[in-house]
Parts: sequence; C-alpha cells; structure tokens
Amino acid sequence: MPEKISGPKLPRGLSRLAFRLPIWLFHAHLGWIMGHRFLLLTHTGRKSGLPRQNVLEIVRYDKKTGACVVASGWGVKSDWFQNITANPKIVFQVQNKRVAGIAERLAPEEGAQELFAYARHYPLAFRELARFMGYRVDGSEEDIREVGRTLPMFLFQPVSEQE
Repeated sequence: MPEKISGPKLPRGLSRLAFRLPIWLFHAHLGWIMGHRFLLLTHTGRKSGLPRQNVLEIVRYDKKTGACVVASGWGVKSDWFQNITANPKIVFQVQNKRVAGIAERLAPEEGAQELFAYARHYPLAFRELARFMGYRVDGSEEDIREVGRTLPMFLFQPVSEQE
C-alpha cells in the first residue's frame, strides 16, 4: 500500500510564479514545446464566473479523438478541480490546438488503470509525481493502482460547437 507521508503543498510566492510560467508559453503560441505531455485548461471560476487557466500534465492523450486524461495532484482542494466540478464545460489546448470540451470525472477503478498505464510508460515521471503529491510508493502494480484510485482524475473530451 502506498504510504501518505505528506499532503501536497499548494505553491506560494516564487514557486507559484514558476507553476504559472507554462501558461505564458501557451499564450506566446509556444504550446508545441509542451508536446502531448501538458495542456492548457481554461475553465470558469465557480464563484467569480471569470475564465481561469492552469497547465496540467496529461496522463493519457488520444491522438485520434484529442481526448485527454488528467489527474488533480492537489486533490479536491484544487481550484480547477472545484471549478470544473461546478461547471464541466471547458476549453483545453494541446500543443497549439484549442478545443471546446467537457470534463468527466473518472471512476476510481478507471483512474487506477489510467495511472498504472502512465507509470509503466513514464516510470521516472510517475515516481516524481507521487513524491511531489506526498506518496511513498514501492513501484508495485497495487501501489500504483491505489494512488490512481485516490487521485481525482478526469477525461477531457472534445465536443462539437453544436453540442
């Protein structure tokens, strides 16, 4: 079983600035630098109603449909998590392609499968991500799946303009 050694700490000060820096890469039309590993999420603030943006790591990208799976590393306390839970209509950009979409929360078992596939494809990134989120994992399939069951995960699905 993965051991929770600490909670993820929300960035403050300079670290917050560093976390926000990739947004400016997308704004400068340099999203292609991020490849298919990161996306720019535009969502609506649940209280303000204003557009908000975050850059998120992609757990899985479907090249055929453009759908993306992402995890909320800061759990349910994350503002973007709370915002898309209140209003799942989103816009997301992978590389330089922006699409309207809908955010659908994955069931815990689906999250477990997605994170296990991610960990097998990107083992170093998974270890760093788990450490960053405050988990000590032994690398076993069950440990990885348990973290995937714990983390809120979403499918960002493109929608047509008519929907």
